[in-house]
Amino acid sequence: MTVSQIPALNAALNALATVLITAGFILIKSGRRDAHRRAMLSAGFVSAIFLIGYVTHKALVRGVHTPFGGEGGIRYLYYFILWTHIPLAASIAYLVPKTFLLAIRGHYDRHRAWARWTFPIWYYVSVTGVLVYFFLYVWWPAAK
Repeated sequence: MTVSQIPALNAALNALATVLITAGFILIKSGRRDAHRRAMLSAGFVSAIFLIGYVTHKALVRGVHTPFGGEGGIRYLYYFILWTHIPLAASIAYLVPKTFLLAIRGHYDRHRAWARWTFPIWYYVSVTGVLVYFFLYVWWPAAK
């Protein structure tokens, strides 16, 4: 794998995490707690692999950001998504493990209370992570 292929892999991992988070939400709403647990632990694992890939890519490119090639209104949309994605992504590094730990310890009432916040933030971060990839590498790559 080359350095230039890592962002596509990361986007695929984010997309898979989104599917697993969606499945976990549907499963718990339908009362299938064990299947929910498996889906959410899988989503957590996939997200952890994403994080390793993201940090590795940033280290390999020495932190250089990828320029956005879009202009006009789409540029404002991209930066709005990016500027909301970044702080919420940072919060996920705390919220997801905390929410998982509450469930693992059997504190289901507290787990549900945390999940009411963690789920939409994690979902938003996963979806917007994929969007950021498409904005930067597929739809509006910067001219080289």
